Amino acid sequence: MQLNQVFQALADPTRRGVLEQLSRGPMSTLQLARPFDMALPSFTQHLGVLEKFGLVKSKKSGRVRTYTLAPRRLRAAEAWMMDQREVWQRRLDQLDAYLITMKESDDDNEE
Repeated sequence: MQLNQVFQALADPTRRGVLEQLSRGPMSTLQLARPFDMALPSFTQHLGVLEKFGLVKSKKSGRVRTYTLAPRRLRAAEAWMMDQREVWQRRLDQLDAYLITMKESDDDNEE
């Protein structure tokens, strides 16, 4: 379930952009919103999704809310993707070996 939430959050380009910005360090809501062409209430909904799914954390000091990355869930998604990469690499290696065998078999039949 948590992995689904991470990918759901990452599916939106605005949220990916926020995570990219936060990879450089903590930022306030207004700093994060600056590059995006949308109303602040709409933008804060994106921040709410990221926080709800555990990808960012926020802290309020006075009137300023500051966000930081919470990388644990991103690491889980990365681990899943690496596992999938290994599976597909193995499958492609098997396909490559099969195709080489087929080509050698065709070459033998031509002689």
